[in-house]
Amino acid sequence: MSDITQTLPSHWKYVSEGGATIVFSYVGPPDPTYDGMVLRLRKAVNGSPEQEATGEDEPDDPVIEYQTRCMERVFPQENLPRLQSVRLERKWLKGLVEMHDFKRPEARRGKDHVDFSRKKGVLATDLVGGDWIAVEIKPKWAFLPSATHLSGDTKMAKTQTCRFCMHSYMRNVEDQKYVNNYCPLDLFSGNVGRVHKAIDSLWDAWEHSSGSVNNLKIFAHGKVVKPGQVERLVREDVVASTSPEKIREVFKEAVCNTLLRSPVLTIISRLQRSLDVLDIEGLSKLWREAELQSPLYRSAYASYFEQPVSSEKIPPATPLGVPSTHLPASEPTISDWVEFLDTFQSAGVAGMDHTQPRIENLRYYLLAYLLSATFKDCSIIVKLDFLGLENITEYKVHPIAVIDLDPKGLDRLQRWQELDRGIVYNYTPAERKVCVDGWAELSGVFD
Repeated sequence: MSDITQTLPSHWKYVSEGGATIVFSYVGPPDPTYDGMVLRLRKAVNGSPEQEATGEDEPDDPVIEYQTRCMERVFPQENLPRLQSVRLERKWLKGLVEMHDFKRPEARRGKDHVDFSRKKGVLATDLVGGDWIAVEIKPKWAFLPSATHLSGDTKMAKTQTCRFCMHSYMRNVEDQKYVNNYCPLDLFSGNVGRVHKAIDSLWDAWEHSSGSVNNLKIFAHGKVVKPGQVERLVREDVVASTSPEKIREVFKEAVCNTLLRSPVLTIISRLQRSLDVLDIEGLSKLWREAELQSPLYRSAYASYFEQPVSSEKIPPATPLGVPSTHLPASEPTISDWVEFLDTFQSAGVAGMDHTQPRIENLRYYLLAYLLSATFKDCSIIVKLDFLGLENITEYKVHPIAVIDLDPKGLDRLQRWQELDRGIVYNYTPAERKVCVDGWAELSGVFD
């Protein structure tokens, strides 16, 4: 295992961060261990008690084990970033923070910091920091749900307009500055014209938001490209006067060509729809049915269940995903995910009747929905050579990388259910948008 103290804090550059990790890219002298890599460090909440430093036997970061044991079973290795553990040292981490913390967003600095107690971090492939164009796309939901488990109030909207487009409508109502006409079903369609339309819509939203929309980010030589800087995407030997419109067209062709020659979107689409077979409405119904059949629940509310026609108020329901004495529900471990994938990828799962899900399979459906949510929220990195004006078929096609594949927890289900209701019930346009699920007929998922 490499030791981070082989480098200096000045050899690293702050790149970005999410809710749980902060990322630095290596910019130091040539070193085969660190060249082309980023360092991912776990964060701790400000004010939380500082954890005692663990011994040298601290396990690797869970993200490494999760990718190795789970994600490599559903994606080809060439479509996943390379991950490896690196040994950390408190004094070195303190020096890194002293040198780079001022570059973090102020809002982030007020919430959390690098966790100094960690003995191990993660080295990962630097997908955006090299001498190329990196296009980060967050594709989102790839399908329309089956009507089987939808209520009469939501069926029409959910089977006609995709989740992302309904959510975009709600966000525009709340903030008229938000404009995003991108439809994920176009991107996932596999049809050249529709993929072009999706990329155009992503570009329009990127321009309208001055580059702040999170569905499209563009990097060149490792630095973010803003809408007014598109000339940075062009090769140095190309005429400098190339118009922004021409650059946009060549960019669209290059991205489309890479997407259509990669299996990644097809894999993501199939995983999403084969894992989320109940919709959150059907999952919620199954959860409630399981609770009503629980002996402890029936005992606690015996007077209600003993009456042929009870005049008592219906007993309270435990929120979806929230464990109780009536319905225990532990957060999945990596071993749970491995066991789930064993079942999901077995021949036996084909015999499950998803139109009439069984209570004894509740745990399977809960984990299936969570894993589908991971694939609904992941991002892809499309790597492009700098743009020229030659025929797009002459461009080298690089493997697409799938990132942000962290597992989701049961504690999110209740919030997702509330968000789902809000999105659907607030979708009240004069004319509903019709989104076309081009994979529905091919996959045979729908009735």
